Amino acid sequence: MRLVIFTEPQQGASYQDLLRIARHTEECGFDGFFRSDHYLTMGGTGLPGPTDAWLTLAALAVQTSRIRLGTLVTSATFRLPGPLAISAAQVDEMSGGRVELGLGTGWFEAEHEAYGIPFPPPRERFDRLTEQLEVVTGLWGTPVGGTFDYSGTYYRLAGSPALPKPVQTPSLPVIVGGKGLRRTPMLAARFADEFNVPFSSAAEVARSYAAVAEAGERSGRAAAGRAPLVLSAALAVLCGRNDAEVRRRAEAIGRDPEEMRTGYGVAGTPEQVVEQIQAYAEHGASRIFLQVLDIADLDHLDLIAAEVAPRL
Repeated sequence: MRLVIFTEPQQGASYQDLLRIARHTEECGFDGFFRSDHYLTMGGTGLPGPTDAWLTLAALAVQTSRIRLGTLVTSATFRLPGPLAISAAQVDEMSGGRVELGLGTGWFEAEHEAYGIPFPPPRERFDRLTEQLEVVTGLWGTPVGGTFDYSGTYYRLAGSPALPKPVQTPSLPVIVGGKGLRRTPMLAARFADEFNVPFSSAAEVARSYAAVAEAGERSGRAAAGRAPLVLSAALAVLCGRNDAEVRRRAEAIGRDPEEMRTGYGVAGTPEQVVEQIQAYAEHGASRIFLQVLDIADLDHLDLIAAEVAPRL
C-alpha cells in the first residue's frame, strides 16, 4: 500500500506552507504529495488566499527530489487542454519525471462565479472532460516529428507539433476519479492509468471498482495491451496516539471522528487507522490519498509515517 499526503490549500495556505509540508512528506517517506485544484475556500476566511495548483507543482518540482507530485483533481473548466498538456509535461521535466495529472469535470460553482470562470451544466462539463482527455493524451501520444489534429464540439487543434513530451514513458500518468457508476468509470477505462474514488466508505468504493472493471471489459482495455488500472481512494485522515490526541486533532479541524470512520475517512489510533485502510485494500486499493486538513500539524505526518505506514 502506497500512502500519499493530499492537501486542500484553498482552505488557507501560502506557498511556503505548502513547501514546508511537501518537504516533510518527502522526509517521512510517503509516496507522494498531491493538492486540490480550487480557487475558493469552502469554509472560513481562506487567508492568505488561493494558490494555483500548477504553479505550486512547478515550484515543488525543483524544491523536492523524490515524492510524486500531482493534482486530485485539476478542473477541466479552468484550463484549455492544449496549454494544460504543455504545463504538465514541462513540470514533469522539471521534476525529473515525478508528476501525475488528475483531471475532472469541476464541480464548485461558487469559485467559478468568484473568479469569472464559465460553469457549464453537468452534461457539457462531462463532454468537455472527455474531449480534454482525448486532446491531452493525444498530444502526448503523438510521435515526435508528427502532428496532432482534433475536431471536437468544444476544442479544435490543427497541425499541432504536440510538444513538449513528458519525461515519463510511455507517458505521464493520468488519474480519473469520482463516485459515478457510468460515465466516470468509462472515462477511466479509456484514458486513465489510475481510478480514484474520493471520500467514500469501503463498500461504496467496492461498487465503484466493480463498475470500472466492467467498463474496462467493455472498452477492450486488456485486449489493447494496456496495463490494468491502479485503484486508489482519497480519505480524510485523523490519527492520534491515544483518544485524547484524536479528540484534539478533531477539534482543530472541526470534524467528528465517528462520522469520518463511517462515511468519508479514517480516524482513531494508529491500530484503528490501519484496520480501516486495510478494508479498502481488500477491495483492491493499492494507493490511499490521505487528506490532511491541518497542514501546520507536521507531527500528524510523523505519527502516520512511524505507526501506520509500516503496518501496511
